[in-house]
Amino acid sequence: MKLSAGTSTPTDPAAGVDAQPTTLPAAGASATIAARLDRLPTSRALWKIIALISLGGLFEYYDLFFTGYVAPGMARSGLFTPDSLGLFASLAGIKVAGFGTFVFSTFAGLWLGVVLFGQLADRYGRRPVFNGSLVWYACSTTIMAFQHTGEMVNIWRFIAGVGFGVQLVTIDAYISELTPLALRGRAFSLNQFVSFCSVPVVALLAWLLVPAAPLGLDGWRWVVLIGSAGAVLAWLLIRQVPESPRWLALHGRAEEANTITTDIERRIEAETGKALPAFHVEAPEEESTGQFREIFASRYGRRTVMLSVFNMAQVIGFYGFAAWVPTLLIARGINITHSLQYSFIIAIANPFGPLVGTYFADYLERKTQIILGLSVMGAAMLGFAHATSPVLLIALGVVFTLAANIMSYAYHSYQAELYPTRIRARAVGFVYSWSRFAAAFAGLAIGYFLNLGGALAVATFIAIAMVVGIAVIGVFGPSTKGIALERISH
Repeated sequence: MKLSAGTSTPTDPAAGVDAQPTTLPAAGASATIAARLDRLPTSRALWKIIALISLGGLFEYYDLFFTGYVAPGMARSGLFTPDSLGLFASLAGIKVAGFGTFVFSTFAGLWLGVVLFGQLADRYGRRPVFNGSLVWYACSTTIMAFQHTGEMVNIWRFIAGVGFGVQLVTIDAYISELTPLALRGRAFSLNQFVSFCSVPVVALLAWLLVPAAPLGLDGWRWVVLIGSAGAVLAWLLIRQVPESPRWLALHGRAEEANTITTDIERRIEAETGKALPAFHVEAPEEESTGQFREIFASRYGRRTVMLSVFNMAQVIGFYGFAAWVPTLLIARGINITHSLQYSFIIAIANPFGPLVGTYFADYLERKTQIILGLSVMGAAMLGFAHATSPVLLIALGVVFTLAANIMSYAYHSYQAELYPTRIRARAVGFVYSWSRFAAAFAGLAIGYFLNLGGALAVATFIAIAMVVGIAVIGVFGPSTKGIALERISH
């Protein structure tokens, strides 16, 4: 059911921003706010908000990707001997040893953080959780950089993961709720473009710093500290990002939601010089705080299972290649110096996948983009396993990276679209947590297959995972292109 703009407010929004209501009726406030946001045109004001939110994601990606790039330097520092690992040495019983303990600590912390704190953004708002997790990241990783035993490095790595693991979950909810209907795909592609700009940066820093020890400090420590310093700068910039008006209205804070929405409308109208179009109110979302069990209810349970399986499958390819690319290159006969150099060249491609995606992000069905990305990833990985020429290895690595990052922005948008505002963060957190859980053990599996059958065994493992991801999305995934969030929820 749709209501006309005249029905939803006593004034006509087409007459200009001045005609927007200064107060909102309690009933249906969230639906009215959603309708006003969904009809907004593209503008610098909106893209600035999306870019600032994306700065938070930039440092989670920086952190995730430096895991693989600093591995050689951390190992050279003697951090992963049994004596240095302390209690983590006992993980050898489940085949977690050496650098694998660092990878395991990373994703175990991220998984627990999402499980424990994923619901905080639904309870307390997107903005405080977004800011708080960035501060947690900066503090924890700074402390980690000055540890001198593998045991303490892993403990602080785990603590960092628990704190900022909820960052991407919050960002997905934030962007989907602030972005107009017609721009959701491009908003997520911009978000991922900004986030993935961190990957070539961390690859370059690792290439330059890991083999050295500037000022007597191990190069890998510099890579970590640079990320922490950048996160502090980002935190200072993103404090101007407003709370999600959809979240505010749904939690009875209609006046605050109206103030933020009106401010965005006025900035856009001043920028474009045109009156905003009329809006149409969808059937309102149920105004409640939501419960965790709702993500398993009949309306959303199928989506929850589908996305959980998909996340476990996609992460095997996404992080299986990204976190292990220097090691995989060494397995193909490339020495450590050249492997870091080639890894940097491959890493340059990371931001360009989402950038290419801006041309079709809102014109091609989201699930189709995910399926195509997974297909190319599987094929490129199999080709990588057979290639011997450095040029071909780099080319296939670039193709894999472009496809993976197109798939990435598409599924981040997709999973946020499939749940209502009242449970969006906790639902996305739950399904996304399975990617963290799977990544912790996928690293062990990749190490096992690498020892068992080299790069070909790893490629086969990744290709099978991609087929699983394609199957669950293709068979069970609903369509979302061009549909309002509130209608998808119903």
